[in-house]
Amino acid sequence: MNRRAKKNRRKQQISLITNIIFSFITLTALTGCIVLVLQNYHLRNESRETMGRLQEMEEMQEEYRYTQTDLDAYTREAVAQAGENERRTFLGELKQRLSTKESVVSVLRTLYPEDVVVYADGGYSFFPIQENLKKHHYVYENFVSQADNEMVYTNDNGDTLSTKGIDVSKHQGKIDWKKVAGDDVSYAFIRSGFRGSSEGKLVEDEFFKDNIEGALDNDIQVGIYFYTQATTEEEAREEAEFVLDLIEPYDVSYPVVLDLEEATSSTARTAEMTKEEHTKVAIAFCETIQAAGYTPMIYGNLKTFMIMLDMEQIEDYDKWFAYYDTSVYFPYEFAVWQYSAKGSIEGIKGDVDMNICLKDYAGT
Repeated sequence: MNRRAKKNRRKQQISLITNIIFSFITLTALTGCIVLVLQNYHLRNESRETMGRLQEMEEMQEEYRYTQTDLDAYTREAVAQAGENERRTFLGELKQRLSTKESVVSVLRTLYPEDVVVYADGGYSFFPIQENLKKHHYVYENFVSQADNEMVYTNDNGDTLSTKGIDVSKHQGKIDWKKVAGDDVSYAFIRSGFRGSSEGKLVEDEFFKDNIEGALDNDIQVGIYFYTQATTEEEAREEAEFVLDLIEPYDVSYPVVLDLEEATSSTARTAEMTKEEHTKVAIAFCETIQAAGYTPMIYGNLKTFMIMLDMEQIEDYDKWFAYYDTSVYFPYEFAVWQYSAKGSIEGIKGDVDMNICLKDYAGT
C-alpha cells in the first residue's frame, strides 16, 4: 500500500473514531441524567480534546494502524471521562446552590429556562413557553425592592414607572382611608363579594360599601374583585351581574377582576373542575364585564394561569399576577403584580396585600 493510500485510510479511520465518539455522546445526552442534557458544553469540550489527541497521534505516528480494539477502548475512555467530569461538576454546583438554602423549584427554573416550572399539589410541572402567546417586555433587574420592602418598577435612569396599590376585603377590618392616601397609595382593589364554596350562595363583602366610598372620598382610584366559585358559564355571568349591580353607583376606573384560585378543600364545589371548565367560567365572567363597559381582568398565581386555565383562550384579558418573591417569574403579559401578602400601610391594622400596576388605567 503506497503512502497516499495509507494516509487516506488513516483519515477515514480518524473520521470513524470521531463519528463513534459523537454517537456515544449523543446517545448519552439523550438517555443519561439531567447533567448531560442540560450542560452539554462540557461534552463538546471533551470532544475537542479527543480530536486534538487524535491529531497528535497522526503527526507523531505516521504509520500507526488503528485496530477495532483500539477504537473500542478509546471510545469508552472518552465517553466515560466526559460523563464523569460532567457529573462531578453538576453535582458540585447543585450541592452548593442547595446548601445556601436555594429552593429546589428555583434551581429547576434556572435549569429549564425554556419552560415555566410550577410546583403544585406536591409535584413539579413543566410547561414549554408558548411562542404564539404575547410576552411581557419588563426588565427583571428594573423591579427594585425598596428599603421599606415595597417594590417599584423603574426605567434605566431609575425613574419609577409603576404605581403603588393594595387590595382589601373584610379581613382588613375598619380602614382609615385618609391615612392610606397619605401613604402614597394610588389605587385599591376592593372585594365586592364572593360565592360560597359549599352552597354556592352569592355574598356581598360586609365592608364593600365602606371601603369603596372611603377610597373614592380620599382620591384613591378603585378596582373591584370577586372571589369566584362558579362551576358553569351561567353561574359566572350571574357573578358578573352581581358585581355590576354593586358597583353601578361608583366611579370604577381600574379593572373588574375575577379572582380565580384553587379550591382549598376537597369538598369545595369547584374542586373537580377541569381546565376547560375553569376557562369557560373565566371567559363568561370577563365577557359580561366587558359588555357593561368595564375593563375585565383575571387574578391568579402560577397554578391558576398554567394549570387551571388555558392561556391561549384568555390571552385577550388583562392579568393580575400573584407571586411572592423579589423577582417575578412569569413570561406572559400581565398588568398588575401582587408581590406580597404581608405589606404594612398606614391606616390598616395588620397585613395587607401589596401590588404594583404597570399599566395606565387612570388615563383610560
